[in-house]
Amino acid sequence: MQHRPCRSMLYIPASKPRALEKARHLRCDAIIFDFEDAVAPDEKDSAREGLRSALAAGDYRPRVRLVRINALDGPWGTADIEAVNGMDCDGVLVPKASDPEQIDAVAARIDLPIWAMIETPAGVLAAARICAHPRVEGIVLGTNDLVKDLGLRTRPDRLPLMYALQSSLMAARAAGVVAIDGVYNAFRDTEGFKFECQQGRDLGFDGKSLIHPDQIAAANEAFAPSMAEVALAKRQIAAHAAAEEAGQGVAVVDGSIVEALHVEAARALLARAKAITEIELS
Repeated sequence: MQHRPCRSMLYIPASKPRALEKARHLRCDAIIFDFEDAVAPDEKDSAREGLRSALAAGDYRPRVRLVRINALDGPWGTADIEAVNGMDCDGVLVPKASDPEQIDAVAARIDLPIWAMIETPAGVLAAARICAHPRVEGIVLGTNDLVKDLGLRTRPDRLPLMYALQSSLMAARAAGVVAIDGVYNAFRDTEGFKFECQQGRDLGFDGKSLIHPDQIAAANEAFAPSMAEVALAKRQIAAHAAAEEAGQGVAVVDGSIVEALHVEAARALLARAKAITEIELS
């Protein structure tokens, strides 16, 4: 399934007019307009009205525009859902999703695509069922909450988090939905951030969630096919086509076998590169 690129998904507090305005000109692939953690309780109402006006004014396309609501079982979730129903956005992000029934409750109240935050142990264990929900279009890993709930020690290689990362990604891939890696808190640590982006890309994530605009360029680069990868994909496709024409089932490129599955992956990579180019030219 081909999805719009989401290499960089930036959190924006919906209560901050300056941040909402600045976001119109950022080169991220997606924006999470946040009603939840980034908005103080006494600013919830004004955040809903401010975001409604900002989205109505336009200029955020072609970015994927998601709105993270508060939990429906809390004091603000119902009002959030009612507000989002009238907004020009691409989906709603459900915090702390722990079972498909939570998705059902949101789906019953809104017609937009649904994304789920996987940020609790229960959410990780239920990730396959959450991703398989017919209304779910993607998941976003909430690694800060996972670190807190698991009581683990953070490490640059994220080894203590690896089960949560890989099992959630496996669930997303099985269901054909988008999977976005968690945030990197030390936004001034550019080398650490680049390493974690590359790690996330190597694991198979589609993109990275971000807390600061300065992280956008590095995420976009890390989660895009490189020129070498694009060139190799084209050679693999051409070589396999030539082998088939000669009555052979496989080809060899750079000393490696190229079969039909490699051609399928190469075509997917080229389609992703094309979609990214279209976004960057828009």
